[in-house]
Amino acid sequence: MKIHEYQAKELLSKYGIPTLRRAVAFNPEDAGKLAWEEFESKGDSLIVVKAQVHAGGRGKGIIHDINTGEPLQFEGKDLRGVNLLIGENIAHRTYQLTKAMIGNKLITIQTGAEGRIVQRILIEEGCKIKKEFYLSITLDRQTGRNVIMASTEGGVEIEKVAAETPEKILKVHIDPTTGLQPFHSRSLAFGLGLAGDAYKSFLDFLPKLVTAYEDIDASLVEINPLVLTEDDKIIALDAKINFDDNALYRHPEFIELRDLNEESPLEVEASKYDLNYIKLDGNVGCMVNGAGLAMATMDMIQYAGGRPANFLDVGGGANVDRIANAFRIMMSDPDVKAVLINIFGGIVRCDKVADGIVKALNQVDVNIPVIVRLDGTNAIEGKETLQNSGLDFKVALSFFEAAQKVTEVLN
Repeated sequence: MKIHEYQAKELLSKYGIPTLRRAVAFNPEDAGKLAWEEFESKGDSLIVVKAQVHAGGRGKGIIHDINTGEPLQFEGKDLRGVNLLIGENIAHRTYQLTKAMIGNKLITIQTGAEGRIVQRILIEEGCKIKKEFYLSITLDRQTGRNVIMASTEGGVEIEKVAAETPEKILKVHIDPTTGLQPFHSRSLAFGLGLAGDAYKSFLDFLPKLVTAYEDIDASLVEINPLVLTEDDKIIALDAKINFDDNALYRHPEFIELRDLNEESPLEVEASKYDLNYIKLDGNVGCMVNGAGLAMATMDMIQYAGGRPANFLDVGGGANVDRIANAFRIMMSDPDVKAVLINIFGGIVRCDKVADGIVKALNQVDVNIPVIVRLDGTNAIEGKETLQNSGLDFKVALSFFEAAQKVTEVLN
C-alpha cells in the first residue's frame, strides 16, 4: 500500500526524522488560509506547493487542463507538480495556484499519458540547499536482507542513475541478527562525501530511518532528495513509503491512510474479494492460482505473441464465488478480448475448479473466447466437466498450447 508524501512525513517525524514545516489542503480556500496562518503571517516569503499523487517526477511533470488536455501555466511559467512561490502575497498566490492545480491532471514520467488528477496539495516552507542526495531502504530479495541505498545523485530517478552511472549507488546490506551498526552509517556518510556537522547529522538521521522502516513494516522508504542545508543539517525534503500489505493486519491505523482515488478501480474492486489483481496494458485476461504460475503464464502468453491484460491470482481456494468475481472484474476491463484460465491442482482439486468455472460462467456474462488449461489433481475429471457443460470452452492440454490458443483466437 502506498501513501502520500505528507502522510509519509508525518510518520517519519514521529521517529525524530527532520522534515520541514508543512500543511496539507484539499481545496483552494483552505490552501490560502493555511498559507497565511502557517507561513506568510510568520514572515515566510518562500514556500513550495506540491501536488500529492502516488507518482514520482512531480517536479518535472506538467499539469494539464482536465477538459481540454492543454498544459497550464501560472505566473508565466509551466504549472508543474512542484511549484516555488517567492516574494509577497504568498497566501493569495497559493490560493490562485491551488485553484489551478486541484481538479486538473498531472502528467509525469511515472504516470504515463493518462496522468493523475490532483486532489490535495502540500504547502511546505522553503530551505537553502547546499547538496541533494538519494537515500532508501528496501528488501533485497536475492540476499534476503534489507539494503540501504544512497547516492550523491539526489533528485534524479534512481532507475536512471542505475542505468547510466551505477557506480554512484552505494549499498549496505543489514544482517537481521545484528541490525544496523555504527560502521554502516559511517561507511555511507564517507561515501557521500560528508564531513563535520553534516557527517554528524547523517549519523543521527540514518538509524532513525532504519528504525522507522522496521517498525512500520514498510517494503520501501525512499527519501529523494535527502538534502544538506546551508547550515549542515540533513533533512528529508521528500518522502515515499510503501507498506508491506501482508503486515497491514499489525497496523490497522495505517488503513485510513489509503487513498483509493490513486489506485486502479479494478484493483480496488479485486481487493474487496482478496483477489491479487494488477491491471496491465495487454488484451489477454489471465486467471491463475499461485503467483509463480501467474508470472509464468504471462511470460508464456508474451512468448506466444500475445499480451497479458492483467495479473490475477485467485489463490488456493479457487471456489465459485472467487472465480465469479474474478471473471466479473476481468470483464470490466474493455481491453480484455480473450481469457486464459491456467490452474494447477495441488491443494485445490481441478474438478472442483471446473465446477466453479461452469457455475461462474452461468452467473457472469462472458462473450469472449475462454481457454482453459487444468493440470494436477483430478485434472481429467475437470476437463470432462468443462467439455460436458455445453459452454463454449477451448480446453488446452499443455501450458504452451493454452498460450497458443489464446493468440490464435485474437488473430
